[in-house]
Amino acid sequence: MSKISKEALNAINKKAGKNISEGSVKKLAGTVKPSTLHSEAELRKLIKQVSAMAKVPVTESTISEIVNAVKKSGMNPSNMEALMKMMIKK
Repeated sequence: MSKISKEALNAINKKAGKNISEGSVKKLAGTVKPSTLHSEAELRKLIKQVSAMAKVPVTESTISEIVNAVKKSGMNPSNMEALMKMMIKK
């Protein structure tokens, strides 16, 4: 995976209120495949992994909102930075 922009990493840390390393984000992002964004179960699993990594609880309703937003966006699965930015807005 390519380098994560400082803007995205800073936004993640600011939103989480934690200091999450670039390596942790890359490790998790490396597990994401294009099919992840097309499978609701896989997408929910990814959201929960991000939540656990940031130690920020996410309600089922928020998970559902993120899943619906990703589905409606038609987002390019190879653009992880766009996905992170979308999740940060929630």
